[in-house]
Amino acid sequence: MTIYDVPVRTLAGEPASLADYRGQALLIVNVASKCGLTPQYAALERLHEAYAGRGFSVLGVPCDQFGGQEPGTAEEIAEFCSTTYGVTFPLLEKTEVNGPGQHQLYSLLTRAYDADGEAGDVKWNFEKFLVSPEGEVVRRFRPGVTPDDPDLVQAVEGTLP
Repeated sequence: MTIYDVPVRTLAGEPASLADYRGQALLIVNVASKCGLTPQYAALERLHEAYAGRGFSVLGVPCDQFGGQEPGTAEEIAEFCSTTYGVTFPLLEKTEVNGPGQHQLYSLLTRAYDADGEAGDVKWNFEKFLVSPEGEVVRRFRPGVTPDDPDLVQAVEGTLP
């Protein structure tokens, strides 16, 4: 099974398919609106805009598992992202990334190792998973790695189709 086989829903609750992104590089990020790392939205949007024309997309996955920092409804999340950070990249529905309710997408993503060789649970909001155009997780970046970090940007560039 690859990420392309996992059923997902848009932030609006509509069925969606990650297979629509086959052939593109993706940066999948669990996001939150009321976190100290929330300003990363701005850099995620810049990264998305910079490489969207070259077969790349950021994909945001709201999650409320870390300190209740994503308490809003789908409509509130969409409004916040749009008006505060000008987010144009796609957002999926609010999802559990750890624990017994872990979404199937994250059961695949969390098998990937970070720079320290550690896999497993997502540590906090804004953990990032770089996915190749073939659907394989090629890099994992912990929350403190910003979207404009040179290592992350270089990894994105090296993964573009």
